[in-house]
Amino acid sequence: MNTARLLPSRRGRTRLVAALLSLLSATAAFAQSKADTTPLDSYLRDLTTLRVEFLQTLADAHGKETDRATGTLIVARPGKFSWEVHPQSAAGTSSGAGQLMVCDGANLWFLDRDLQQVTVKPVDAALTATPAMLLSGAVDLRKNFKVSPAGERTGLTWVLVEPSGAEADFRSALFGFANGDLKRMILEDKLGQTATLIFQKIVRNALVSPAEVSFTPAPNVDVIGTPRK
Repeated sequence: MNTARLLPSRRGRTRLVAALLSLLSATAAFAQSKADTTPLDSYLRDLTTLRVEFLQTLADAHGKETDRATGTLIVARPGKFSWEVHPQSAAGTSSGAGQLMVCDGANLWFLDRDLQQVTVKPVDAALTATPAMLLSGAVDLRKNFKVSPAGERTGLTWVLVEPSGAEADFRSALFGFANGDLKRMILEDKLGQTATLIFQKIVRNALVSPAEVSFTPAPNVDVIGTPRK
């Protein structure tokens, strides 16, 4: 994805959550295996759609919070999702600015409302350019990720996901579960930044309309890239 014009905090936020979204979609293949199961395997096994609202924080390598946002995540497996995030002001209110990322199964769209700019790549090109942007069934998860139990703390049962290849955009991802529900995700990137998503509303296997995981650019925005028809 071309993020050259994004501000550093926005670029970091985008990269981290893109990796999280890819993990939500891609780990479905792993969940179907007969290997030792984790709460992540059980959670994904019968999942067809997911709709959540979340609070997201971004911290630098020293643990200092650098960004706070709210957002929504919609997943329709296999291979479709919508992620929308709105930065919070110092007063804790969300603005109408922010970013929207949509994968419609053929193309990956990224809208930056602050810049009024859209970047688009065919899914296979995005996968080639950015290994973190994985979709369900695109790769063999057993060969590309290590998934293992990570103990219990803060009232949650954790699962650790680590990429096998050095080309991934992140070092590790932690998925926190309570009573079988996914409550929190923590992702660390190669620069030591940490994104934490706290799920506040979770709806599994409810109807997701095609319009919710599709995207059409508005006529007043710049579009970089050529979508696949």
